[in-house]
Order: sequence, then C-alpha cells, then structure tokens
Amino acid sequence: MNHAIPDAMLDFIDVGEGPSARRIAVRSRRGQGPEQGPEQGPGLVWLGGFKSDMQGSKAVALDEWARDRGRAVVRFDYSGHGESGGDFADGTIGSWLEDSVAVFDRFCDGPQVLIGSSMGGWMALLLAREIKKRQEKQQAKASLAGLVLIAPAPDFTEELMWKNFPAAVKKEIETKGVWLRPSDYGDGSPYPITRKLIEEGRNHLVLGSAIDLGCPVRILQGAQDPDVPWQHAFALTHRLPADDVVLTMIQDGDHRLSRPQDIARILAAVAEIG
Repeated sequence: MNHAIPDAMLDFIDVGEGPSARRIAVRSRRGQGPEQGPEQGPGLVWLGGFKSDMQGSKAVALDEWARDRGRAVVRFDYSGHGESGGDFADGTIGSWLEDSVAVFDRFCDGPQVLIGSSMGGWMALLLAREIKKRQEKQQAKASLAGLVLIAPAPDFTEELMWKNFPAAVKKEIETKGVWLRPSDYGDGSPYPITRKLIEEGRNHLVLGSAIDLGCPVRILQGAQDPDVPWQHAFALTHRLPADDVVLTMIQDGDHRLSRPQDIARILAAVAEIG
C-alpha cells in the first residue's frame, strides 16, 4: 500500500435553492498518475442505495481499491442520507438525481465509470443519460467509460414498491401522504415511503424503452435477492443494446452483495472497464 496517497477529502457542496437547498457530503480523491489520467484508467463514481451511505462496505472497498491503483474516486451521500443535510422524507428520485449531477459536475474530469448499487443502479442509468446528452452537445468535461450495476433497481418506486403494495398500504400513502415501511437493514427502524417519492418517481422510469448509453455495462445480481428479484435485472438487460452488456448471476448472492467474494467480483467488473 502506498501511504503517500492521501485519504479521500471530505467536502460539502450546496445543491438546490430556497426551501429545497441542502448540503451534500462528498469524499473524493484525485488520480495519482503523471497526467492524473488514462494510464491509471477512468475515474470511479460510487452511487449508493436507498437509505444507505458512502461508508458502506462496498463503497469503502472501492475507495481502497482505487487508492491502491492511483485511480480518481468520488463517493457521496444523497440528501437525507449519511452525512448530507436534508430530510430523508423530502427526497425524491429527481432530487437525488440533482445531487448526483451536481457532484459529478464538480468533482469529475475525463472518462468515468459509474458504479451504482440498488437504487444507485437507477441513478447511474439516469446520470449516464444526462452525461451522454451533454457529450452529444459537446458540453461535457467528463465522459462515460462504462457502468457497473450491483443488484440494480431501476423504476423500483413503481415496479417493486407501488405495484406490490397491498391496497391498505396504497390507501395510507394516498390519504396520509406517507407509510412507514418496516426495515431489515440499518438499525431496523421503519422508514417513510412518501406519496411524493412514488409520484415523482414516475417522471424517471427507464424500463419502458431502450436505454442507449453507448458504453460497456456490467451487472451483478444475486439470485437469492429478496428486494430486487433477478427477473428485474433480466428486464434491464433487455432494455440495453447488446453490444457490451454482461449480466453475472451470483447463485447464492443476496441483495447486499457485500461478502468478500462479492466485493472481489464487483472490483473485477470495475477493472474490466477502460
């Protein structure tokens, strides 16, 4: 290990205006190459899951892997998550995408690999689409080298939540504006699913048509995932043009995919791109 490489710097950036203004916590490290660049490979951007944060085992493992290879790396917490400001219950797919775009714009230069876990897989697809649009208009200082998606959950607010909620839960969300969902993760305390989250999520659905990103995509999915069924990963691969898309099914894998062997597979997928 090279101890000359500094720890990732903790920064805060301001996103949004007026009542929706929030401070987003970011940890980043620049590449350590002669030109901070291509010799080391593309920079890495971590996009975490719903209700998770940038200090999770996969994010930290990615950061250490990047540090040991002199690769640039960025990870951050969406508003209402981890060390960022804002209230979780105020968050929507659109506001978390706004956070992601702001972090990408501020901290990323040159080719980047987006690594998205669970909801972060949806964020990675949305962010990639935004980057591609800018590249086409030649307005981008950073470009897309590829995506690594871990148990990706695009459209989860609609496909995995709303469509599966019992009538009583739907009614509670519609009348009270929020339902407290029991949780098996974190400290186990229930978390709010708001009407705003569900309704605003419909503006960002991606599985209804082709998702043409023009870059390699690697998807890792656990066959024993209780939260994002493997069929969901299959549905996503059908929407990605098949030039360089690889789906790896981990037969005994769960949703977290954070065992040492899972993390090794994730890092191997990252290494394969660029």
